[in-house]
Amino acid sequence: MNANDILEELRPLGSDSYKRVMFNHGVKEPLYGVKISDMKQIVKRVKMDYQLALDLYDTGVYDAMYLAGLIADDARMTKDDLQHWVSKAYCSGLSASTVAWVASGSAHGWELGLEWIESETEMSAVAGWATLGSLVSIKKDDQLDLAALGGLLERVERTIHHAPDLVRYQMNAFVIAVGSYVQPLTDTAISTAQRIGPVMADLGNNACQVPFAPDYIAKVAQRGSIGKKRKTAKC
Repeated sequence: MNANDILEELRPLGSDSYKRVMFNHGVKEPLYGVKISDMKQIVKRVKMDYQLALDLYDTGVYDAMYLAGLIADDARMTKDDLQHWVSKAYCSGLSASTVAWVASGSAHGWELGLEWIESETEMSAVAGWATLGSLVSIKKDDQLDLAALGGLLERVERTIHHAPDLVRYQMNAFVIAVGSYVQPLTDTAISTAQRIGPVMADLGNNACQVPFAPDYIAKVAQRGSIGKKRKTAKC
């Protein structure tokens, strides 16, 4: 099975109504409008396929690019692969999800996350913060540089209100991720979020809102889930 076969399988699964939803989230043509639940039926069959993922991403069809992230063999992704992917990620669905999830599962996530947050390209910076947030959700605390994460929290506090809208959203999500998944830094993340205060961002013509980080982390604590890691960042 190759990328063209998958495109032919995806095409009839799309709908105009779902395309309209995706347009409101910054997705552009070519787009079939395939729901993630339908993509996952393909994932069940394909499982992981490194080369197929690369080929699907290069089609430029949004649905195929998103599916590429779900079937990518993260451990085989090279830095060049990931740099190529982030260069082609034009919306949050790709930069904050597809690229970030795969990067965080690779051997290069921490290095590239730190590099990408320095980018003046908004979608690259979005991918950077999302990658770092995904990393803390799946890596054990003893595999994380807690001092560096603390420094990143300080950076978010200093700069979040001056960042572009979509970067601001991901910086806020990073604070939530650290507070929720890295128990030694939960209190630091909460106090940071409280000093930051409510975060406002224009997320486009959709119902998405920026969560208030202290309240979000408190809900995680109420569930007894602080520090509980995920098996994968992908969903």
